[in-house]
Amino acid sequence: MNYPSKLVEDAVNEISRLPGIGKKSALRLALHLLGQEIQDVEELTKSLIALREKTVYCKKCHTISDTDICSICKSPKRDESLICVVEEVPDLLAIENTAQYNGLYHVLGGVISPIEGISPSDLNIDSLLERTQNGVKEVILALNATMEGDTTAFYLTKKLRKQGVKVSGIARGVPIGSELEYTDEITLGRSIAKRIMFD
Repeated sequence: MNYPSKLVEDAVNEISRLPGIGKKSALRLALHLLGQEIQDVEELTKSLIALREKTVYCKKCHTISDTDICSICKSPKRDESLICVVEEVPDLLAIENTAQYNGLYHVLGGVISPIEGISPSDLNIDSLLERTQNGVKEVILALNATMEGDTTAFYLTKKLRKQGVKVSGIARGVPIGSELEYTDEITLGRSIAKRIMFD
């Protein structure tokens, strides 16, 4: 792609390094920024620098935060006897946006994957086991339905049951609005095995 300016080309190259942004989208964004007031672009720049310099990870649950302890862990309205374990921060945000969960969270920072050289010691598992020794009654494993997610769930279940903590997993099944004939066999099989009773 030919650019009318080296400055535009540099901006496009930097913006296109973001996930999900190709060169065409990056060019549209660069041209949009070029048409904005300089103050607006400066505000965007300042917020991005502050994001990188001031964002920390919560010392309890390991999610992103402005302070050492995040607002979820600090909230007196949360059920401290319940911890939902997720792989990464976007998973936490997805669950939180449902407004159906009122417990605490724990971000593992990934899953066990021998192929990629990720062992239990590379994840936030020790801090989870420490947290569950203080009045936690149930841990919900909200991990992705992958071989690595299932391996991690199996490992955590063994460790947590030794502590006498109830361990559950999120339900997996056929998405609402989908057709059975297009559902993969594993998902459909799990849906049949974990079927619910109608009252």
